[in-house]
Parts: sequence; structure tokens; C-alpha cells
Amino acid sequence: MRTALVIGTGLIGTSAALALSQRGVVVHLADHDPEQARTAAALGAGTDEVPEGPVDLAVVAAPPAHVADVLADAMRRGAARGYLDVASVKGGPRRDLEARGLDLSSYLGTHPMSGREKSGPLAAGADLFEGRPWVLTPTRDTDTEVLNLALELVSHCRAVPVVMDADAHDRAVALVSHMPHLVSSMVAARLEHAEETAIRLCGQGIRDVTRIAASDPGMWIDILSANPGPVADLLTDVAGDLEETVRALRALQSSDEGKRREGSTGIEDVLRRGNAGQIRVPGKHGAAPRVYEVVAVLIDDQPGQLARIFADAGRAGVNIEDVRIEHATGQQAGLVQLMVEPKAAPLLTAGLRERGWAIRQ
Repeated sequence: MRTALVIGTGLIGTSAALALSQRGVVVHLADHDPEQARTAAALGAGTDEVPEGPVDLAVVAAPPAHVADVLADAMRRGAARGYLDVASVKGGPRRDLEARGLDLSSYLGTHPMSGREKSGPLAAGADLFEGRPWVLTPTRDTDTEVLNLALELVSHCRAVPVVMDADAHDRAVALVSHMPHLVSSMVAARLEHAEETAIRLCGQGIRDVTRIAASDPGMWIDILSANPGPVADLLTDVAGDLEETVRALRALQSSDEGKRREGSTGIEDVLRRGNAGQIRVPGKHGAAPRVYEVVAVLIDDQPGQLARIFADAGRAGVNIEDVRIEHATGQQAGLVQLMVEPKAAPLLTAGLRERGWAIRQ
């Protein structure tokens, strides 16, 4: 691949353009908002000048509702040798293109499984896709050259290619992305009018659950409008679990010992099923999840504190597998939770204490 055209210079399009540009591909940028394309160009993602002729690959990074229109326009004017989109749903856009009678041998639907809560070119980064799955949905009609161009794009972005059927992909992202986002938003919505005294008690748990609720509503309306059926089916199942859980909680309020036992059994059931599902979530580098020991360290909110902790962990010969930070409410301090292999926890604890860190059990 020597040349590319990225149509849509938001977070995903600009990130892909940055990755391609850094690897020597001449990238042309286009957007319905010329100012956004100029911003992406200023960031080093490419040029907003119109290409003189067909490019090797056109990457359409438009919202799902507009993907088919943008692709059809690009294909009819012969903008590239190959075309792909990066929308979060795959079945609908392809069926829309088929209905228009277009030759889809030069088209491949894809979806990089990566993103951020913020949108727009200023949130983009060439490393956005590193180590993340990038779904490819080829059909029997897909030209081999187009598939190779898509694989080259994925390689340049340092992502991991995953081949799936388009409709299977849409059902999968409904489960692991679209439905969880709505549930996160519903939980976060309970906080909107909550008393300030309750809000001050927020800890890491509520932050984890509501983090993705900070995303742009307009973008998510586009995504959910393109995949409503599978998401609605999953929410129906969640609603059933909620009804059962409410009944179990009400039973726990009963004065009847038998009903309280039934309520306790119902709560235990949903919690155990949650345990069983959570352990299936892939861990580090996509491997099976592992149980780590947590070493909690109290730090001041000052520059260089995290760097010192990691440096001291290195001196102790311990690799930090993961890290979380819980900020103390109303104080210039926080608790850093360092996740390490169980056998390394005593060594890390001793090493950090020796260097003056306050360890919390």
C-alpha cells in the first residue's frame, strides 16, 4: 500500500491515518466538515488535498447510518482499488450496498475493536489499535487483493486481525459493547439527581461501572440505530434478571424465614452467574484471566509519584501486571493498587516499604 484515502476524520479515521502516515503511506483526508480534516492534517495524519487519481485503499470512517452512502459515492467515482469501512456494525451496511446493485468484490467490512470516551481528531493516536482485535468480514465475493490491503492496514495499526461473519459480528458486539454501554448509562443516570452526600461516597466500583457512560450520545444513537434488534434481545434477558433480583431482594425483607432463604438463594444465583461470566473475559494480552495479588500503596497527589513507584518495583525485581488508582475524596492523596503475581507480592511489599512507601492491607 502506497496511498490511502481516509473519509471521516474523527477518532477512528484520524487514528488509522496517523498509523498509516507513520509507516510511509501517503494519506489523503476527507470529511464532511473540512475544518476537521484540516485539524487531522495538522496533527500529521496526512494531507487534506484531493488525490490526483485512484488510491490503493479507501477507508470510510463515517457513522453506521452514513457508511453505505459514503461508500457508494466513493465506489461510483472510482476513488480507490479497494474499499473498507470501520463502522461498529457490519450486516446492515453490506445489505444496503447490495440493494444498490454495486459490485462488492472490491469492498470489505471491518471493525477495529478500540475506542475512547472522547471523539474527534484531537482524541486520536496512532497507538489506538495496538494489540486490539480488528474484525474483518470477507465474503466469497471479496477480492483477494482487497483482503490483503485490509490485512496490511491492520498490520500497520499493530492490531490483531479476526475474521468473522458480518451478522455474527453484530450479535457479538451487541453483547460485549452495545448492551453494556446502555447498562452503564442507566446506572450513571441514577447519579444525576442523587444527593451530594451520596456522590461524595463514590469509589472505584462506581467509576468502573459508569466509565463508558461518558461517551458522546450522538455517536451512540448512530451505533444503536444500526444494531437495535440484537441489543434489544439482550436487554430483554437483562430485564428478566432484574425482575428476579428485585423479587429476591423483596423476599429478604420478609418476616418469613422460608421467603428470606428463597431471597438469599436468588441473590446468590445471580452473583454466581456473574462470577462465571466475568472469569471468561480475556486477561492480559488476550490470554485466560489470571488471579493477581493486590499491593496497595498510599501516595500523595504530586508529580513523579507513579514513576517512583514503578522504578522502585523494578528495583525489587517485580513486574507490575496491572494498576488502578483510587483517589481519596476531598484529599490530595490516592491509593495505587498494584496487581502482581501472588508469589511476587511479599517481595514487592518488602521492597516498597524499604524505600519508604506506605503500604495498606
